[in-house]
Amino acid sequence: MARPRTPIGSHGEPTFATMPSGNTEARVRYRDFSGKTRQVRATGKSKAEALRLLRKRLADNDLRTSGTPGGLTADSLFGDLVDAWLQHLDATDRLAKSTRYRYERDMLTHVLPAFEHLALREITVRRVDQLLQQLQRRSYNRAQKARVVLSLAFKLAVRWEVLDRNPVRDAEPLVRPVKVARALNVETVQLIRDLVADWEAGRAGKPGPKPDGQILAVIEAMLGTSARIGEVLALRRCDLDLTGKRPTVRIAGTIVSVNGAPTFRQDHPKTSRSRRTISVPTFTVRALQSRLARIGDVEPEHLVFFTRNGTPMTTNNYRRALRRVLDGSEAAGVTPHAFRRTVATTVDRAVGIDLAAELLGHTTTEITRVHYIEPNEYVNPATADILQKALGPEAKADDPKLRTAKGKRKGKGRRKEQRQSG
Repeated sequence: MARPRTPIGSHGEPTFATMPSGNTEARVRYRDFSGKTRQVRATGKSKAEALRLLRKRLADNDLRTSGTPGGLTADSLFGDLVDAWLQHLDATDRLAKSTRYRYERDMLTHVLPAFEHLALREITVRRVDQLLQQLQRRSYNRAQKARVVLSLAFKLAVRWEVLDRNPVRDAEPLVRPVKVARALNVETVQLIRDLVADWEAGRAGKPGPKPDGQILAVIEAMLGTSARIGEVLALRRCDLDLTGKRPTVRIAGTIVSVNGAPTFRQDHPKTSRSRRTISVPTFTVRALQSRLARIGDVEPEHLVFFTRNGTPMTTNNYRRALRRVLDGSEAAGVTPHAFRRTVATTVDRAVGIDLAAELLGHTTTEITRVHYIEPNEYVNPATADILQKALGPEAKADDPKLRTAKGKRKGKGRRKEQRQSG
């Protein structure tokens, strides 16, 4: 019968020996991460110092052989895992800066305050459930963000063999509230155009920066391309081809704002599918031509929309500007994303969801259908003509089988009448 092996990383009781120099040597047999058992030694001026140095050598050896940064164990505090997870994100460098910042913000805001004093082994499925349900009562989005970062951190702990399982995996699924996409009707779109024009006219001659037409030009660009607000603000002079037979706009970047760092233009949109060239309508061409005429002769890489200092305009600043214009009107509460939903719904009604998804840069039509297209409660009126013809009082049987059965019924009726009369 094979002799059972001691677990990896385990060791017996240390022994001590006095060296000729008078120092004390501590020794212990240790089974390392490769499965080999060997002797580890440490020497100190006293027995206590030798034991302390031996334990440090064992701990350093665990870290070196197991590859677990920070020497994480199941007894480590949750904050230690968070630090190691964030360092891992930076080391792999696979995330966009905005995503990396968002993950850290969500973790520090929604999760760490609840778990920072708990050891990893103490964070059970039940505790995760309690946190997520508490957050969901306040906001589904908040709970969903917490679940994502919590799962990613624990997935790393499982991969590093610090834990045997990810407690988030078995937590109760979050229930997404039913939200119906709403598009703007043409009356609201025209109202917004008028409100922006009136606001800019009212600002003329008043103290402060003069209106430069950017608010309306951005709206016209969003309505003509379906692009996200960050993608429109990232347009460069070289992305516009407004003189050809089919004027086009190329969506090839987005604006990113990371806390503590200057806002910058990222050289790719949200997803790889989002990089696209779009033929634009006349109203968008006119708005962009007017904007180019205003900014004058600039380098091809120069942004079309920018601040007074020539820096990229943040999406939050644009949202605030639009909100300031629309507050108090019937269009109050309209956000830049509403224009994207409006474009999706308009194209879907005209030619179908496939082209709408292609225009928006979506990988699947399901994303477009669920989040961007306003449901159409009106059924095609052609059904009324179909049902009237097929089932109305004047309907005639076109199926030969039905005509035969009808003829048989009439024949039986005549024979019955003849027998009764006879």
